[in-house]
Amino acid sequence: MTHDRITFDGPVILGAGLAGLTAALAAAPRKALVLSPTPLATGCSSAWAQGGMAAALSDEDAPALHAADTIAAGAGLCDPAAVALLTAEGPAAVRALAALGAPFDRQADGGFVLSLEAAHAKARVARVGGDGAGAAIMAAVIAAVRAAPSIEVRENARARRLLQDAAGRVVGLIAEIDGALVEIIAPAVILATGGVGGLYAVTTTPAQVRGEGLGLAALAGAEIADPEFVQFHPTAIDIGRDPAPLATEALRGEGAILRNAPLGDKNGRAFMADYHPAKELAPRDVVARAIHAERAAGRGAFLDATAAVGEHFPHEFPAVFAACMRAGIDPRVQPIPVTPAVHYHMGGVATDLDGRTSLPGLLAAGECASTGVHGANRLASNSLLEAAVFGARAGRAARDLVMGGAPLAAAPTPDLPDSALQALRQAMSRDAGVIRDADGLSRLVAILDALETVHGPAPTLVAAQLIARAALARQESRGGHFRADFPATALPERTFVTLDASDAGLRYAAE
Repeated sequence: MTHDRITFDGPVILGAGLAGLTAALAAAPRKALVLSPTPLATGCSSAWAQGGMAAALSDEDAPALHAADTIAAGAGLCDPAAVALLTAEGPAAVRALAALGAPFDRQADGGFVLSLEAAHAKARVARVGGDGAGAAIMAAVIAAVRAAPSIEVRENARARRLLQDAAGRVVGLIAEIDGALVEIIAPAVILATGGVGGLYAVTTTPAQVRGEGLGLAALAGAEIADPEFVQFHPTAIDIGRDPAPLATEALRGEGAILRNAPLGDKNGRAFMADYHPAKELAPRDVVARAIHAERAAGRGAFLDATAAVGEHFPHEFPAVFAACMRAGIDPRVQPIPVTPAVHYHMGGVATDLDGRTSLPGLLAAGECASTGVHGANRLASNSLLEAAVFGARAGRAARDLVMGGAPLAAAPTPDLPDSALQALRQAMSRDAGVIRDADGLSRLVAILDALETVHGPAPTLVAAQLIARAALARQESRGGHFRADFPATALPERTFVTLDASDAGLRYAAE
């Protein structure tokens, strides 16, 4: 199959969230081409982030303390070198974004207003307007990108296959831009495609963010790390929307309480003390399982911020307030119905500390990458920080790469039809959700195998296979991965997978 071909003398970046745009800025003065499936800021998880960016920004804090909290949350699987780098470079990353115009909340003396979130020993989350950090940060970064002469942005563009030369080096990609297929030859490709939330029926992320970068990299032969570790945010607002709006973790930092019935119900009570001594400020995976258990027992889960926030809701947490009011819930006087929802993927394309993958010419940054910084469970508000720190490092690393060999002939990978995608999302939520077991995961693998037989190795389907098969293979519970049939924590090793393509199909982790 032939396509139009263009050659670009700089990195091509797939994705226009904080990681991708930071990489494009860092690659200057080298030209960078950013491909975004949606208009900038409308379809990336970064713009939806509420809490803010965690960094040691106060005199009472230090990168070493931030690192200790990150490692504790990661449940034994964090890479200490990656964590040390993230936390050491964190304060400078926040200040760099502030210099671009990100309007972080400030104290009277000019210092950052810092929020406390779950599993942090210190208040260290720099915020914007209570719960508007992601959108405000992205607005500032987008303005800088649009003003940068070295950056070209193409919207309505999706990658359909990575191109490789005879030695396996990534030398470009096939993209669909405005409905037309184009081969783009380039010295480097940076994946910044986000997470896997759209693979699940209930997610807090844009539905089109569904693991395509992960699947594309795996199909090209890149090493994948820790795909089984999916973080479920405990407090998505349960009003039947897809995606589900988020009740930020900062609400619990302010003192909001989880109850298993609405206010005034004599059978309702605060329940988190039954599950963890830190109660509402326990790690996300613990809180998510507690809410799941209360709902499964036929009670319910409601986030009560009427006393902790009350009349201050419209000013302190405007995004949450607006989402609730649209659903007929006044959080000033009513508790918010909540449910766990897929929020973040700790796994991804394995990289070094400069974003380099196992394939020459291919880099990754942000949520689609796995540096080992999050381990088995991401610490709250480390995601925007990771995107900024490692996005910049990947951009600088890509700046120095040169063209590889001629690309081998290749056809675009298939897209998954909508009906098949909806079946996949339902199956993933049911069988690879907050609580997993061998029966459910085996059933899920069979469903995914059947979809692959019919539709071929679509990148989204490959991403789902990686999650399901690695979850089936990990016979323990750790961080975001909980096996009801293996509740003990027993296997302190990370998962690394490289797909083996043959005439018989793809071989995955569990085989």
